[in-house]
Amino acid sequence: VQLQASGGGLVQAGGSLRLSCAASGGTFSGYAMGWFRQAPGKEREFVARVTWSSGYTYHADSVKGRFIISRDKAKNTVYLQMNSLKPEDTAVYYCAATPFGTAHVTGVNEYDYWGQGTQVTVSS
Repeated sequence: VQLQASGGGLVQAGGSLRLSCAASGGTFSGYAMGWFRQAPGKEREFVARVTWSSGYTYHADSVKGRFIISRDKAKNTVYLQMNSLKPEDTAVYYCAATPFGTAHVTGVNEYDYWGQGTQVTVSS
């Protein structure tokens, strides 16, 4: 399984960005796909996840109501729509995948496959 994240950039506070994660090298029924982020000097943290087959989503409290995760089965792509961005959202964002899609997987160690990360910088 290979994951390729893209869409990061520099945006002003209150702005929006959409991240994409192109997945290849497998069939993803039964998988969960997630987004994580890591700010300088901090540990990598969970942002959101989506079950590939059902589309069920779960978002961290810190982004709930502002970020939306989704997936497009036809394009084998997972998206993270980020609205009302804040300076504290500044981080490298990573997409990840786990074959345990039915579990409530939010831990870094629960994901087996990782993309290369894309930088998101929110200026105040």
